[in-house]
Amino acid sequence: MKRIVFKENNIDLEVIKNKLNNDGIIIYPTDTVYGVGASIDSLKGLQKIYEAKERNFSSPLIALLSKVEYIEKIAIIDEEKKIIIEKLASEFWPGALTIILNKKENVPGIMVSNGETVGVRIPALKLAQDIIESVGGVLPTTSANISGEKTPRSFEELDEKFKERVEVIVDGGKSPLGIESTILDLTKTLPKILREGAIKKETIEKVIGKI
Repeated sequence: MKRIVFKENNIDLEVIKNKLNNDGIIIYPTDTVYGVGASIDSLKGLQKIYEAKERNFSSPLIALLSKVEYIEKIAIIDEEKKIIIEKLASEFWPGALTIILNKKENVPGIMVSNGETVGVRIPALKLAQDIIESVGGVLPTTSANISGEKTPRSFEELDEKFKERVEVIVDGGKSPLGIESTILDLTKTLPKILREGAIKKETIEKVIGKI
């Protein structure tokens, strides 16, 4: 496989768009850790992510977005949750908060383990936002590592074997945060933290109340 490696100050977004639209997958930096992504419209690309990670299909990918308004492309925003989402987005996006919402029908089953929900987040890194925007503003993503191995927080930490499994790599140095996002489930009656990462529970509670 012929790989293209871009430095962060010399990327070609048109090339990235074409590769992803033709079933390619990409390793790229986010504000938290390095991710591997594929076009939401490419079932083959999404499958290649799981193959690259040596991961079964029971672990869903999340959708990284370049803009808040793109949530409505893939997720259902219930009226009673709308104010909470707006508060969270205003306070924590772009940033290290992943919100779980009910998905729309256009979200491929392979991306969400055939479930009814999807995780969404806007990374606080312009380079990542530009890459995501180049493919329409939504980029299904997970950490760029073989399952069970260390999550890469910099270009240097990427596994050589893993790098051989993708078409495009973007070298953005070190991810600013170096810690995974916090995952907050808003699909139940009460919000619930599924994983506490960069943003602490108490910090979220200051914005939306006790959870």
